[in-house]
Amino acid sequence: MHVIAVASQKGGSGKTTLAGHIAVQAERAGAGPVAVVDTDPQASLADWWNERTEATPVFMRTSVSNLPADLKLLHEHGIQLVVIDTPPAITNTIAEVVSVADLVVVPTRPSPHDLRAVGASVDLIESMKKPLVFVVNGATPRAKVTSEVAIALSQHGTVSPAIIHQRVGFATSMTDGRTVMEIPGQALAAKEIATLWTYIDERLNRTYGKKKRLPFGEILTAASKAFGYGQVSA
Repeated sequence: MHVIAVASQKGGSGKTTLAGHIAVQAERAGAGPVAVVDTDPQASLADWWNERTEATPVFMRTSVSNLPADLKLLHEHGIQLVVIDTPPAITNTIAEVVSVADLVVVPTRPSPHDLRAVGASVDLIESMKKPLVFVVNGATPRAKVTSEVAIALSQHGTVSPAIIHQRVGFATSMTDGRTVMEIPGQALAAKEIATLWTYIDERLNRTYGKKKRLPFGEILTAASKAFGYGQVSA
């Protein structure tokens, strides 16, 4: 089982939107079953999930103190990928989440202010010797600052080749439990997310090895009973 933490010191970086989209795209690409976890007190990812009509990804209710044990149980019940959303500040919560992550995704908007804010996130992740990947998020098409920020980020760590642009579809989808992959007319946004997931998947498989997918129906039923995810949408 792989664990992805989506973390950033900067509020408004798009962590929750990215976490939900990565989880859904991973499921659609055959990397599931996928579980999502929300450790942000604002619970925006949980709110998004509660609006979903699709059965996947599943949602795990847990606390940071119970996170290692619950992740172990998820693995034992066949969950293949866990995506964890985190608070927008460097807190003990983020440290706990990063400590159990196989990869930390750091969304960064292309602005000097956002670029200056990545230092604390990088310091924390590097102190725990965890691999990280920056994702340039909310970019304006053809804006010079986008490439400038990507170059600057590359001095601190790996930058995803997939750039996520500012599109209305991302905001729209998060209001009703969907993603841009599930909304008609969002082909460009959907392609960006697909490219991002392909990169992340290849990075995980290259580092940790490819995981064998198990029968989804059997896993979902067992995991739902084991953890009491709440209402797993039908």
